[in-house]
Amino acid sequence: MMTRLGYAPYFMTLLGTWKMLGVITVLMPKFALLKEWAYAGFFFAMSGAIVSHFAKGDGPKDFFCPVLLLILTVVSWYFRPEDRKIIQPIM
Repeated sequence: MMTRLGYAPYFMTLLGTWKMLGVITVLMPKFALLKEWAYAGFFFAMSGAIVSHFAKGDGPKDFFCPVLLLILTVVSWYFRPEDRKIIQPIM
């Protein structure tokens, strides 16, 4: 059995598990580097969803959720508190 976009069900389970772990990581204090990886994962997952819908030939209504989540991910990453940012020294 395949999903609507043609992915195997085990892939959706794996992706859902990683997304839940990413949400937990972003919400817990500290671990700035791990949070950066979680944000990157969200970005790649949502941009991949957009490309998958585009490749499948879906209409604009199918792009709404992944685009909205991609925008929310970028906004959340950009406006995160200073203590959650990785500061690189300027050389």
